Amino acid sequence: MHGRNIVLIGIAVALGLIAVILSNSYFSGVEEQQKRIAREQDLIRIVVANKELPFGTILNDQNITLTNWPRSSVPEGAFTDISEAVGKGNATLRNIVAGEPVLASKLSSRPTLSANLPAGQYAVAVPISAVAAAGGFIRPGDTVDVLLTRKIPGDGAAADDKMTDVVLSTVPVLAIDVDASEKSTEPKAESKTATLQVDTLGAQKLALAQQLGVLSLALRNATDQTVTAASTVLPNQLTARKLYIASRESRAPSAPAAPISRSVMSPSTSAPRRSGPMMTIFRGSEPSQYEVQRGY
Repeated sequence: MHGRNIVLIGIAVALGLIAVILSNSYFSGVEEQQKRIAREQDLIRIVVANKELPFGTILNDQNITLTNWPRSSVPEGAFTDISEAVGKGNATLRNIVAGEPVLASKLSSRPTLSANLPAGQYAVAVPISAVAAAGGFIRPGDTVDVLLTRKIPGDGAAADDKMTDVVLSTVPVLAIDVDASEKSTEPKAESKTATLQVDTLGAQKLALAQQLGVLSLALRNATDQTVTAASTVLPNQLTARKLYIASRESRAPSAPAAPISRSVMSPSTSAPRRSGPMMTIFRGSEPSQYEVQRGY
């Protein structure tokens, strides 16, 4: 009985060795066949992704492979050896889809947001809310305009005398909170920061704008790179009739009781003519005109 067991074990080991040899021969034959086809059709073997590789994916033998590629159309930075692509812990700087060539420009041993920034560009985070970020539909990879709403400068301006300016136009969004993946499509209702790609002047404008008022992001068409013309919107531009409701204390005692008193705002005819845009502000029943100073 003991000798029989030894014989059975020996047969099993032999069969296992034969299976390994046959498997190696098969895969070696497939590899040699691919190389032969590449030589015959003037193809070259390059490294491609064998599945989708999101930002920050570390390359290994399981997620990349070699495939035949026309020699005349090999993209710059392509790898011809898997070990070269893997390197010392190389990871993706941007999404790579299945079958896409793995290029040196898309890899880094330190896959951080800073590695994606072009020379002379900066990443600046600004506070946002779902309301101020198109209902949470602004995602990494989108393009936005940055709007600033603040109090009109000047000693005569009241607390509700506001204006809105376009601070920056066609600004790329790098991340929402800590999400930098361009594959993210679901809206986020609890977003707190947006990281924008700007130049030096844009970074200065954003830093100052955050101290002056409230920032809002206006989502643009992804293909529209037209720079928005600089403009300022005032409260009296939000309505066609410019209605004004007088305070209850300013009404004359003998006046008949009425639920509300309305009058149409109009510039004073006796005021001297000014060259700049004008704004009428009522305090009680007394209108006052102010020239809107340029440069703010």
